[in-house]
Amino acid sequence: MSLFKKFLNKIVHDGNSKGDSTAVTIKSKPVYYGTVHPYPNFNASSDASVLKSAIETKGVDEDVITAVLVKRNNEQRQMIKAVFEASHGKKVENALKKALRSHFEDVCLALLMTRAQFDAHWLRKATQRMGTDEDVLVEILATRSNQEIREIKRVFKEEYKEDLEDVIKKETNGDFTMALLSMLKANKDESTVVDASQAKKDAEALFEAGENMKGVNVSTITDILTTRNGPQLCKMFQQYSTVSNNTLPKALEKELRGDIENCLLDIVKCAWNTPAFFAEKLHLAMKGAGTSEEKLTRVLVSRSEVDLKKILDEYKAMYGISLQEHLVKETSGHYQKALLGLCGAQ
Repeated sequence: MSLFKKFLNKIVHDGNSKGDSTAVTIKSKPVYYGTVHPYPNFNASSDASVLKSAIETKGVDEDVITAVLVKRNNEQRQMIKAVFEASHGKKVENALKKALRSHFEDVCLALLMTRAQFDAHWLRKATQRMGTDEDVLVEILATRSNQEIREIKRVFKEEYKEDLEDVIKKETNGDFTMALLSMLKANKDESTVVDASQAKKDAEALFEAGENMKGVNVSTITDILTTRNGPQLCKMFQQYSTVSNNTLPKALEKELRGDIENCLLDIVKCAWNTPAFFAEKLHLAMKGAGTSEEKLTRVLVSRSEVDLKKILDEYKAMYGISLQEHLVKETSGHYQKALLGLCGAQ
């Protein structure tokens, strides 16, 4: 079942249940859903030496490079980078660029970036292409925390000598620009409080801003979708189907077009089920002729210490095949081994 159908079925089902008007708090346990864990008995000096030998050996030992980079978490990789440069007088990234090629090189270099550097890199890449990659902009900004977005903006300015907001204004336009800038403000409610009465008000406001008026007040829709917390939005999705004959995604599809439609629909999908959103991204990267290795690398690296376990579960439920099985069919070589390693393969 596609994410969109799954989402519509869930909203229709949940929308039939009555909600009270009191605020409730959803308690979440601090469970780790990443697939990459800190390596036990970690020794940055030893790993730096092992990497140097693997890079300089005749033919390059890709298996050793994979084992070191994939089985350490990001914090440990940053320590390896620092020790490598201090001990050997050069950056490990530069050494890998000379030794490796193609998609395996890309994933290794991605693993050596901090999370903020990684996201800033992809945002820069998305805005420098012939035609902006709108999907990448929304994917990153809609799924990062307020603190992560602030750090991305800091690193972007440091690395590329431009404010991210200025780049967004220059490379995008209209309502889509407004939505991206709203997310860049990093003022989204990050609590888990759900207020059913507010959800009802928001549903009515969205209805009035879209279906119930000539034209669309995109500003109102964007403001609600980019500032409410996820559970609150999910409650509002249920309420929307009580004030309209359409679900909110259907309404957005009817009333909007182009980049802003795709942007707001992605925000809705992320709020409802972020792991399912990324499962769909991974599936689309391998669907049909050709494989988007860029997308596979970006999603698997970025989610490996966040929620990749959940993404794996959603993938199997949505497509009837494990992500690992699909990766084996669509990728090869050491690149495949690195991706499988990020998925938790031993």
